[in-house]
Amino acid sequence: MKILPYEWLNIGWGQLQAMRSRLPHALLLSGPAGIGKRVLAEYFAQSLLCENLTASGKPCGRCSACHWFADGNHPDYRAVLPESLQPESSQPGDMTADASTDAGGAKSKTAPSKVIKIGQIRALDAFFNIGTHRAGHRVVVVYPADTLNVDAGNALLKTLEEPPANTLFLLVTSRVNEVLPTIRSRCAKLPLASPAPVHTLTWLASQGVRDPASALAEAGGAPLAAAIADPDADFRETLLGALAGERAIDPIALAEKCEKAGATNICVWLARWTSDLVLCESGLDVRYHPTHSRALKAAAGRMQVAALHAYYRRLMRMRRVSEHPLNTRLFAEELLIDYARLAAPGN
Repeated sequence: MKILPYEWLNIGWGQLQAMRSRLPHALLLSGPAGIGKRVLAEYFAQSLLCENLTASGKPCGRCSACHWFADGNHPDYRAVLPESLQPESSQPGDMTADASTDAGGAKSKTAPSKVIKIGQIRALDAFFNIGTHRAGHRVVVVYPADTLNVDAGNALLKTLEEPPANTLFLLVTSRVNEVLPTIRSRCAKLPLASPAPVHTLTWLASQGVRDPASALAEAGGAPLAAAIADPDADFRETLLGALAGERAIDPIALAEKCEKAGATNICVWLARWTSDLVLCESGLDVRYHPTHSRALKAAAGRMQVAALHAYYRRLMRMRRVSEHPLNTRLFAEELLIDYARLAAPGN
């Protein structure tokens, strides 16, 4: 029998179970990236479609519905994902047919889209116009909900305003504030917190992570992210080593060394480092880089509080555009030059 693969998801599972008797038409699962929100949503979807639930409300894993779900072809289930997150050979349960078109045209030959398009939402109409299998539930998972483009979001909003009978939408996101407010207002909310280390450190060790505590801290408390071997780890260590060093950084040289990591990674790494500086300035323990605590405290003591907070806010703004086509070297140089000014003596 299939069970929840991660112990820390049991808290969220209990919350979902409490909703089972009075399901909303749409539920928004939110929380930090890398904690298993999509796994939880899909498992709950399977349980709603299972024909032989266990006493605890978990899917049996043996009935026809569970087999169909595992094979990706349950007639009452759809997963709506950006093309970039689709498997190379898409399954019937995934909305891939229109993933690269907005209105049913030929598939794009460009790079896989990172957004959910209107064609994928419109493709659900045929799904809704057919009666549910054996008069049961119908479930649609939208992941990540924050990647709905404007047209797709508006199309989904119309459906949520007049939801089909016996249908549950499970919207999953790590950036809840980037989901359209009108969509958020039509969903029940289930915020999920980062799991306590007691539930994740043993699991990380079982996955072969050499230093689970450090890996978990660097991943912001997200166990699934901590368990993945980071192909850009060398670039991250280069950046952190320079930031933690006693000498002033050389923004131009450092940007060149880290350029291949990509703009998003560089922005995220700088934001986490700056977040720890803010914590140090407030007299709190660092969150992401405990091994660099001494260097962070020393650096925070030299920085102006207002400038430090302003730099962090700027990083948050830049994070939103970091995935757009841009010159990574210039992007990194600009952020690192600003950091060098922030860290300079007398500033």
